[in-house]
Amino acid sequence: MTIHINRPHGVNIDLLPSHDEHGTAAQIPAIAYGTGTVLRDRDVTDYVIQALETGFSHIDTAQMYNNESSVGAAIRESGLSREELYVTTKYSVGSIQESVHASLNKLGLKYVDLYLIHAPRFVEGNFDGAWREFEKIKHDGLARSIGVSNFNVEQLQYIVKVANVKPAVNQIEFHPYNYAEHKSLLAYSTKHGIITEAYSSLTPITKFPGGPVDAPVNAAAKRLGMTPTQVILSWVKAKGVVIVTFVYSL
Repeated sequence: MTIHINRPHGVNIDLLPSHDEHGTAAQIPAIAYGTGTVLRDRDVTDYVIQALETGFSHIDTAQMYNNESSVGAAIRESGLSREELYVTTKYSVGSIQESVHASLNKLGLKYVDLYLIHAPRFVEGNFDGAWREFEKIKHDGLARSIGVSNFNVEQLQYIVKVANVKPAVNQIEFHPYNYAEHKSLLAYSTKHGIITEAYSSLTPITKFPGGPVDAPVNAAAKRLGMTPTQVILSWVKAKGVVIVTFVYSL
């Protein structure tokens, strides 16, 4: 069954420029619908279709989420063209080449827009070799952009040093409570043209309610006629960081 989605104008999805080492330009939608956390190991078909109906075009999944097949089902059922979508997935285990082909098969795609190393521990002791494999994936047209996730400054510096193609993205946990510790990472990424993506940005209000962020967030929400969720996500966006969220209503 194919559902033909008429894209609404309610979700403002800006595009952020990204450039690889050879100057090839790409654009990353500034907000992504994430299928991790509570959606891991679940059929996410209906969730992703609802996100696409809401106006999302960037869908973020991963090998370890064990839901790439249902993400692919949602993409097919949506009736949207490949050019209307931006799909990210991530490597975590096994042969990198076999893993990317397995992910593409599950997603029903010939390429992903962004392929990430999910965390440094998955390539520990083989940063050089792993990144060469990722560069091959890009060269072979299986991913339009390549990047990393959960890399700290030192790890990112190492990848940049050995890379022929620098990472387009570093996806990290990012919210007001860890902003200070990430300042140097954000500065380094900006200097080298690496886009930062943020997951778990709503941690202050979902996991640690009653903390010091609550008062200014609630005050801003009241003043601006926004929800606390909207205030925090607007703060992330203002930092030039791509948002990866499970929230539909923005």
